[in-house]
Amino acid sequence: MTLLTVSRTDNPSGTPSPTIVAAQIVRRLRQAQDWQIEIDHILESFARGFGGHRSILFRLRDMPGQGFAQSISAYWVDPKVDAIAAPPTTINQALVDSDPLLERLAEEGRQGKIFTGLTRDLTGFLRNDFEKQHIKSFLSVSVSAHGHLWGTLAVNDCLVERHWNDDEIAALEIIAAALGDAIERSLSEYHVSEIIRRTMLQASLDAIMVVDETGSIIEFNPAAEKMFGWSRDEILGKDLLDTVIPSYYRKGYNNGAEYLAGRGSPMVGHRLETVTQNATGEIIPIELTANEMRLADRRLVLGSIRDLREKHRAEEEINRQREKLHQNEKMAAMGSLLAGVSHELNNPLAVVVAQSTLLHEFAPDPQTKIRAEKVRAAAERCGRIVKSFLGMVRLHPTSRAETDLNQVIRAALEVTAYGARSSGISIDTDFASGTLSVMADADHMTQVAANFLVNSQHALAAAPGERSIRVRTFRNADGSAGFSVEDSGPGIPQAIRDRIFESYFTTKPVGVGTGIGLSISKAIVDRHNGKVWFEPVEPTGARFIVELPPMGAGHSAVLEATPKSSGLRHAVIIDDEPDVAASLADILELMGVKSRIVSTWDSVAEALAGQPDIIFSDLRMPDRSGITIFREIVASQPDMAPRFVLVTGDLIGAKAELEQLPPNLKPHILEKPFSTFDVRSALSAVSEQVADGA
Repeated sequence: MTLLTVSRTDNPSGTPSPTIVAAQIVRRLRQAQDWQIEIDHILESFARGFGGHRSILFRLRDMPGQGFAQSISAYWVDPKVDAIAAPPTTINQALVDSDPLLERLAEEGRQGKIFTGLTRDLTGFLRNDFEKQHIKSFLSVSVSAHGHLWGTLAVNDCLVERHWNDDEIAALEIIAAALGDAIERSLSEYHVSEIIRRTMLQASLDAIMVVDETGSIIEFNPAAEKMFGWSRDEILGKDLLDTVIPSYYRKGYNNGAEYLAGRGSPMVGHRLETVTQNATGEIIPIELTANEMRLADRRLVLGSIRDLREKHRAEEEINRQREKLHQNEKMAAMGSLLAGVSHELNNPLAVVVAQSTLLHEFAPDPQTKIRAEKVRAAAERCGRIVKSFLGMVRLHPTSRAETDLNQVIRAALEVTAYGARSSGISIDTDFASGTLSVMADADHMTQVAANFLVNSQHALAAAPGERSIRVRTFRNADGSAGFSVEDSGPGIPQAIRDRIFESYFTTKPVGVGTGIGLSISKAIVDRHNGKVWFEPVEPTGARFIVELPPMGAGHSAVLEATPKSSGLRHAVIIDDEPDVAASLADILELMGVKSRIVSTWDSVAEALAGQPDIIFSDLRMPDRSGITIFREIVASQPDMAPRFVLVTGDLIGAKAELEQLPPNLKPHILEKPFSTFDVRSALSAVSEQVADGA
């Protein structure tokens, strides 16, 4: 395009000449630390000094893969023409390539040539665009920084066609040169700052979002893309309210800006926990820090968003572990209490069992024999209940042995029978015939059965009508065995059936259940390589079934045989409880074994005086424990190790101490309360071991 010939036109009276305006602007730019802060004032000053109505600073940017694009860096318009003058247009490389005039002007701009003229003399895109913007005449000069074209500085007249004079052109060139110098001074610092800002934005682990004064999203970093599921290109320009704000919070707001301002509780300037919504509609707990920024005349809000899902999961896990630890501490405390109680209780029970056995043996008439047998049976039942409680509370490691599952279920029923009777709940049993042998830890399997029975009692507590529990043991064709506990209660709702074996999940009222019974039961069955599951019962009720694998080859049914005579004739009984010691001595005498009682420990020599065939020692005594006595005797006379029997009412509590002994030096065990059969079995075990070692 041929440049128009310019002629001088005087400025309106009282307005500084373009040269003076240029000098003022140059001085202002030199004094300014940041030209961007001054640019709005500069554009207004020079436009008014030039008698123009619009002034624009265009920025020429290299867009990766798209060539160059001319965007608007700053813009001023005279209020008199604001209603008719449309905003400047952004021009990209594709548009330049499609229009010959734009292509030529782009090349002339790179050469630093002035572009000035009248709109009516233009052709193509520019004429249509300038007419749309209501431009009558125009003047623009190149702005260079560091030897490269940075952009252009332009002034428009939107009311009359005019020719810009030499003074105006020269003044605009001076302003453009001063602006280029100011850009050069700040460009390196700005560039570094921009790189730092962009790097921080990209590398931030927290989602960062920038929202303008209308609520539109204008920045969205990679962490935000990952958190919310939208790409940056998808969400830029969309309203905050329509995207990341949960739908139930949107009511009453027109846009995201109103939402951020809040209703009496603004989010800007605060750190708070709230929720957001991702692209799939999932509600996410977050920590939001929102701060306001001012950029020229724009008000922006920068939000730093931290996903709290992992934190909440960690807190929930900590709470679960804390609750689990609390429950374990309670169980341990209860175990210690029961250990003491069982020791104190088993001593008198041992006396009752022993004396009732002797009474039965020497009763002068059948009536007395029957009564003595009832006393003995009741005392033995008390002993089994104590052992069952102790075994359930003390969660020792699983120690599987050949176990009669029928006896396990009977032990669990004895523990829980009182609660059922006192609540008016009937219990029906259906046991498999004979001995139902499995490889299991009897204490742990008793706990599983007792948990099911207690749960059934709780389920039936408020149930109307007839309340019953049915317990069954069974053997399958493949050799596996198991048991089931079924109740006629309300059953388990379909919605929670998948969660009943989760730790700390309970539907019971506070103070009734801890939510760990079923999870512990499942863990125990899993350790036995078994299966446990739930089945609904028609019309109402619940059934829990446990199935254990078949016993391996070589295992046979447990058969109770009468022990043979031991051949032992002399025993020493070391016990601080005279009644317990005397009762044991009486039973031994029935079996042809003479006993000497040592109530206070003195020395090994005193205990072994007379060369006894067998030694019975209580585990818990004030002066010395039974294990300490065992160590001292074995240290003095090793051949007495297989002849030593430890008498205890808390075998589970003693296991840790017994495990510390060498495998070849472990005493025999006689549990309180003991029957004649138990004592005879202990004598046989000692006799067999002595014979094997001879």
